[in-house]
Amino acid sequence: MTQSVPRHHHQTGPATAPLAPIAVEPSPQTLALLETRRSLPLRALVEPGPNAVELDRMLAIAARVPDHGRLVPWRFIVLEGEARAAAGDLLDALYAAQNPGLAPEKAHMWRDYLLRAPVTVIVVSRTDPAAKIPQFNQVLSAGAAAMNLVVAATAMGFSALWLLKWPGRDPDAAALLGVAATEQVAGFLHIGRPAAQAEDRPRPPLDQIVTRWRPAP
Repeated sequence: MTQSVPRHHHQTGPATAPLAPIAVEPSPQTLALLETRRSLPLRALVEPGPNAVELDRMLAIAARVPDHGRLVPWRFIVLEGEARAAAGDLLDALYAAQNPGLAPEKAHMWRDYLLRAPVTVIVVSRTDPAAKIPQFNQVLSAGAAAMNLVVAATAMGFSALWLLKWPGRDPDAAALLGVAATEQVAGFLHIGRPAAQAEDRPRPPLDQIVTRWRPAP
């Protein structure tokens, strides 16, 4: 039997009845995945992409993130199949209008970009400025949803690349993809089967990024 902790009650003083830890089995597979996960370049994400059931499972996992106030300050826009080319054509037309004299070889750059990965999920941050929860916390929750999606895709045998290029940074381009003026794109998550082994990159030593607070003497 597991112990349940009442919601919305934060203990500020000494507990009258300390909770006992419950037995939780560690997951070596999860730890190994997190210790070795590495992003592949977009060209190395190939067909077949996730099917509808697999993608729904990834998105359900992506939604299981800390969400203070239960605001759901994020949502997902899926680009797959023929929708990728159609969205790319709209982006190319806007980009050409914004950049007169664009080189001919760049006329279809955004169509080509969206066609590289089998599936692209746009993670949208939609903060509520009237909520008691600070907007920064809400934005962090959207970032957590994006990272959960990356991990879920990796755990299911795919690879995911988190990017934020012009279509996510330009308000007019984002609007073409269904992003409201009150929303922001947290990232484009490109998902496909890995066509290469990702080489690791140097990671910062813990002594450079970790401090342990201690009271002043």
